[in-house]
Amino acid sequence: MTLDYGRAETGENSREGSDNASAEVRRKLGLKKGDLVAVVETENGVLITRQEVLAVEALDRIGQALRDKGISLEELIESGRDVRSELLQEKYGIHSDDTP
Repeated sequence: MTLDYGRAETGENSREGSDNASAEVRRKLGLKKGDLVAVVETENGVLITRQEVLAVEALDRIGQALRDKGISLEELIESGRDVRSELLQEKYGIHSDDTP
């Protein structure tokens, strides 16, 4: 969503730290009461977006970093299993073949 330049949307920041964005901005962002938003400071001001948009972008960057290193998602998951098995053995004396 892009707001027209030359037009400012304003809201109120309460003492509790919550923001009261205008109904038009909430509608354009598809926000409902209780939805989480991400507020990101940029060199030009702040960017307010739905929090899941920020999460998807972060996951895309992580995926690209893995691809750049030649690591597949399956390899990452398998290495996590290996590390988890090692931790179970070291901390609790549980062998991974003992778990269901």
